[in-house]
Amino acid sequence: MKKLILGIAIVSSVFAFGQKEEKKDVNAQVQATNKAAMDAYNAKNYTVAGPKFIELYDLLKANGQEDKTYKYYAGLSYALANNLDESIKIYTDLINSGYTGVQTTYTAKENKTGQVSAYDKATWDLLKKSSSKDYSDFKTEQTKSVEPDLYETLSTLLLNAKKNDEALALIEKGLAKYPNNAKLKEYHGSALYATGKTDQFMSNLKEQLAKNPNDATNWYNLGVLQSKTPATEADAVVSFNKAIELASTDTKLKDNAYQNLVYTTIGDDSKAVEEINAIRKSDPDKATTLIEARKERFNKALPHAEKWYQASPNNIDAVGVLKDIYGMLKNQTKVAEMKAKEAELQAKAK
Repeated sequence: MKKLILGIAIVSSVFAFGQKEEKKDVNAQVQATNKAAMDAYNAKNYTVAGPKFIELYDLLKANGQEDKTYKYYAGLSYALANNLDESIKIYTDLINSGYTGVQTTYTAKENKTGQVSAYDKATWDLLKKSSSKDYSDFKTEQTKSVEPDLYETLSTLLLNAKKNDEALALIEKGLAKYPNNAKLKEYHGSALYATGKTDQFMSNLKEQLAKNPNDATNWYNLGVLQSKTPATEADAVVSFNKAIELASTDTKLKDNAYQNLVYTTIGDDSKAVEEINAIRKSDPDKATTLIEARKERFNKALPHAEKWYQASPNNIDAVGVLKDIYGMLKNQTKVAEMKAKEAELQAKAK
């Protein structure tokens, strides 16, 4: 969760010099709306925070003090509330408007007290131009741009909303501005895969792995792509093993890699069984050859499945897969052992 840096003090200063009663009323409304938005956000009540930040943004804009920072906070709140439509709309508007979130602070030191204070630009310029010796150390400082964050977040939102073509276009636009952004590069691969551009996705993964060979997720994704083509199944086994080796504490990734490793080694078993059954009577010798080949694939998959079970003994998928392999290989003692473990895990899950 991002911590919001703007608070009541900054907002209230917007109308600090207003003398008319009308501006005092507006200032009070700004204060109240700002507090409601900040309180809701800090309480993680993002459903309330989003509209309140928009209300604050509209209020300031109507009074000639537009500050898109509050629109940004609204988009962030909507995203955290999983309101994809509203957050996508806001982030898109911010990017298209050229918003970067960069803010300049103007400070000067009061010589009499030594206190450094912030001023609006007009006052700061006036103090700096005056011949008075009351102030010194005039400085400006700019905050960091949030534009990369806008591209990263909107990319994720679009992918989550299954707006894959829009996501791909946005990511490529972002990479044109920030070619070394690691997250955009990662999302680029996801968008290429989601839009069916698997060849480009594979090239993207290989390019990233050439730069960072210790990325477990990229090894896993490469393995998934390689496993879909018989000619590269052996490469997929290497990639999945590499992902497992590098996954470290990422249990979910490791489990997925083990599972894919087992299924890649076994191959399309339903197709194999169908082929065997189709020729069992007409060509028993060929059927026997196919049966032996199937058995050999299960034998090769067994060590992977056993390692998966050793790594995740309470993963019911690992237990079920190992049980089925033992069954295929006629190891009834192990089948009984896995059945007991499966029943134990199912009982705990209830």
